[in-house]
Amino acid sequence: MSLERLYALVFIEHGTRRLHLAGVTTNPTAQARNLAMTLGRRIDSLRFLIRDRDSKYTSAFDAVFEADDKEILLSPPRAPKANAICERVVGTLRREILDRMLIYNEAHAQAVLTEYIRHYNGHRPHQSRRQLPPDSDQPPAPATVTDLQTHRIRRQPVLGGLINEYQSAA
Repeated sequence: MSLERLYALVFIEHGTRRLHLAGVTTNPTAQARNLAMTLGRRIDSLRFLIRDRDSKYTSAFDAVFEADDKEILLSPPRAPKANAICERVVGTLRREILDRMLIYNEAHAQAVLTEYIRHYNGHRPHQSRRQLPPDSDQPPAPATVTDLQTHRIRRQPVLGGLINEYQSAA
């Protein structure tokens, strides 16, 4: 086993905060094609790709999205607040999983990120969505205090207990 730099390419939809993983690889250009195929017809609803000016994004990377008539917008140099939503999700990925786990290889990174993104999209509350996860389309329930003597709470470990999901037990 040798140490390699891995690139995990994630996309976030600004309106819904839904997170997508295009893949984990040593070659970022291949990931763009993977995302375009994964999104299928949903890619038609996208208008822009906002990205930073990192040299790992080659013209071949941009060409994948330009072929689908997506406009590529580059953030200003040295301006992390220009793409704050994406910068925030990258920080969340690092704090909640990547800084706490030793990733062995591409397959392991893919499995860990896939499980976390399932949690992120299906369960993790988001302030910008009134505490709803990205996959929820129901309005949030009114705030109530739950009597824990009469209601049971069920804990579901995610990523081996690194993160937990809580739900009312029936």
